Amino acid sequence: MKPGMFEKPKQHRIYQDVIDQVQSAVLDGRLKEGDTLPPERELQAIFGVSRGTLREALRVLEQKGIIEVRLGTGGGAVIRGATTATVSESLAFLIRSRRVSLADLAEFRADVEGIVTGAAAERANPEDIAALRQLLAEAQSLCQKGLSAWNDFIRVDEKMHMALAAAAKNPIYRLILRIVHDNVHGYYDRFLPGGEKEMAENCRDLSDIVSAVESGDAAAAQGLARDHVHRFTRHMQNRKKQIVTGDPQHRSRHHGT
Repeated sequence: MKPGMFEKPKQHRIYQDVIDQVQSAVLDGRLKEGDTLPPERELQAIFGVSRGTLREALRVLEQKGIIEVRLGTGGGAVIRGATTATVSESLAFLIRSRRVSLADLAEFRADVEGIVTGAAAERANPEDIAALRQLLAEAQSLCQKGLSAWNDFIRVDEKMHMALAAAAKNPIYRLILRIVHDNVHGYYDRFLPGGEKEMAENCRDLSDIVSAVESGDAAAAQGLARDHVHRFTRHMQNRKKQIVTGDPQHRSRHHGT
């Protein structure tokens, strides 16, 4: 670590100033992945803070995934590489705990998946189209088998959504959709009705979306993806009303759209 990188904290929340300075040094490249911060006593002297204040700052930096505190010889506070673990865990918990409404989740998914599918139509290469066509063929084959193939159909459905995200060529979209599709089953299990009608609708939607992507029609692809999310959200909202009113025909199973 270069001399003069840090200075004495000036804020009332001294530990927060320490956190901000370390974060800034990482963001602007003065500290890189694998660099080790000086020992605690040296850091105390550099920042002019107490041991307790420094440890609080290091604890928060570790929680944020900016540093990793290693024990033993050669240990210390080591700068970590860019990680999405914290934000992934937070968003996953929010979805899995069902702390967002069906309407909020549908609005988010319709917007994101619409944009992603439109981008896929503009950016998909021949390999992307081939992968989508292969997955669609699998989905159609499973759809013909009926509800006995539902679980396998859902796995292929999820792979298609992720293949569209890959074709969009934006790692942020891909990350967000992976988190969503890995954690929305709590909503589907409780609210999405399972039947041959819904399975056939899902299959038709996927076919139309793949055709729009293959033809490069971004506007159509985006609209189809949004309509797909909204239609199945209406199914779930209707099922939710039936649950509230005590409909005895309600059934739970694993679902996905």
